[in-house]
Amino acid sequence: MAGERTGRVGTRGGRRMRIERISTFMQRVGDRPRLLVRIDTDDGVHGWGEAYNHGPDRALPPLLDYLELQLAGEDPRRVEYLSQKLLRTARFPQGALGLAAISAIDHALWDITAKSMGVPVYAVLGGAVRDRVRVYSGVYTAPDPDTVRDICAEQHERFGFDAFKLSPYRGDLFDKRWGLVVNESADYFRAVREACDPAWDFAFDAHAKIFEPHQAVALGNALAPWQPMFLEEPIRPENKQAWAYLRSRLDVPLATGESLYSSNEFLDLLSVGGADIVQPDICVVGGISQMRRIAVLAEAHYTMVAPHNPMGPLATAHNLHFAAACSNFSILEYKLDSTSWCPDPYLPVDGHLELRPDRPGWGIEIDQSALSEDDYVHWERHVPRRPDGSLGYC
Repeated sequence: MAGERTGRVGTRGGRRMRIERISTFMQRVGDRPRLLVRIDTDDGVHGWGEAYNHGPDRALPPLLDYLELQLAGEDPRRVEYLSQKLLRTARFPQGALGLAAISAIDHALWDITAKSMGVPVYAVLGGAVRDRVRVYSGVYTAPDPDTVRDICAEQHERFGFDAFKLSPYRGDLFDKRWGLVVNESADYFRAVREACDPAWDFAFDAHAKIFEPHQAVALGNALAPWQPMFLEEPIRPENKQAWAYLRSRLDVPLATGESLYSSNEFLDLLSVGGADIVQPDICVVGGISQMRRIAVLAEAHYTMVAPHNPMGPLATAHNLHFAAACSNFSILEYKLDSTSWCPDPYLPVDGHLELRPDRPGWGIEIDQSALSEDDYVHWERHVPRRPDGSLGYC
């Protein structure tokens, strides 16, 4: 994919290590598309990374081809230098696709660096500050509280989950007045609490479907008596002052961040007091290199980090190593979908992911033979419609 190899190089054991190629693989996990990236070096060490699928997903491979030209011949262990090179070479600030591509590259570089030293990635991030990483499970297909209880109990029995995320909505948001929507949500959460183990945590993801902040306040405060872990993304992310308004009036912890890209955007949010919990996506923001900057900003504002991670086993590995080395990490989103190309994923034990200190890099194997065929599946958001035919929000 690259042309002539030029640029500065380093040494490893008296030998030079240089980036030779970047390969991309269009895949799926469950019913969602995924894009994996492999970086090979002339020293035989390779690294893996994953990019988030914003759409258009097939725009990512040619973008990575272009970025490869800027990396060819470079020492992959100069992670900070190369991350900054990719960011600064762009004439304008990188957006969703650019930062997703850089995320995958950044992760592959950290993987190579750790493997070349024979240690886990978290070891080169300063070492682990915790022994294991707490996770929660999304439960979005439960139509009634008894079904929620049964699904959560099964996941608790198998994997030890004691934290779950639900949708607060019980039907179409636009077919009734907002007060009834709010009442239904409150009645639902009360019934869930009555049906389930009182020790379990429940969060609610509103999926940015609410346009008016006062409606989000009404919904969140209706849920408050039953102590939700957090209310996630009730409104769109663009207006940070609207988030400050929300947080000042809500009686529940407010979480957001999956749709923010840069540390500057998170600084804007935190500076106005717009969140109790930030949820950056490690495959969106530019990788671990940028994720750590966001975590430091959050820590300075006494704010915890609960990464957005609706992804597969490779992205989960990225998040685990970040969380292991992050002092203000809270909890990680986790999906149970399995895939053929990762035979040894991190699986929850007692509601946590255990570290693998004896395994270098990400601590998982990627079976490249299982990636030989394009297994891409198209997915896109379905925008809701109001009764008058206009589009809703999401």
